[in-house]
Amino acid sequence: MNKKINPNQEMSIFEHLEELRQRILIASIAFLMITTICFTHMKNIAYILQQPAIGIKFLQLAPGEYLFTSIKVSLYTGFLFSSPFIIYQITLFILPGLTQKESKFIIPILFISIILFFSGIIFGYIILAPAALQFLINYGNEIVEPIWSFEQYFNFILILLFSTGIAFQIPIIQIVLGMLQIFSSTEMYKYWKYIILGATIIAAIITPSTDPVTQIIMSLAILILYSSGIIILKILNK
Repeated sequence: MNKKINPNQEMSIFEHLEELRQRILIASIAFLMITTICFTHMKNIAYILQQPAIGIKFLQLAPGEYLFTSIKVSLYTGFLFSSPFIIYQITLFILPGLTQKESKFIIPILFISIILFFSGIIFGYIILAPAALQFLINYGNEIVEPIWSFEQYFNFILILLFSTGIAFQIPIIQIVLGMLQIFSSTEMYKYWKYIILGATIIAAIITPSTDPVTQIIMSLAILILYSSGIIILKILNK
């Protein structure tokens, strides 16, 4: 039998609810503070997000478009930068109820998940976004002048970055399935033909642009992530 962490600390349902309330309050305060900081530095954030589309003119097509888009971008970036702290608060809440074996499994998974999520965002910003935007800018540039809506561009770039970050969670899902003995690494490898088809479909869904360049790069990234998940499970003998 595995022993519970802090077995002597028995809490009533009301104490659990009070602790949950405190964790939510602390996480909410952190989110609001970071979001406020992001809003006050919106010009710098906007400048960074505009870099993949350097040379493009942006227009404000409606009254208050820049203001409302700034609020939206601040919320996204606030959630992004506060997410590790939010996950930390969730971990502190569930940790006392876990066994030693469960904690040794879940905590590294959460840590690696955060790293992969931010790695996906960086990958999307450095590789995917420039490839997609260059294709869209060059296609038909002799006929139309690329002048974009400020709001629509940021909707595009934010969806692309966050969807790429979520796609980078594929190895985490594989490891969890393998550790729970739902699928083994051998079974995952057996379905590689379906994975290629699935990677193409997922890439088409999560990328906001319809250009083939972005979808091919995203498909290859998904296949590499899936293969890395199989390799990790092989190392773990799962």
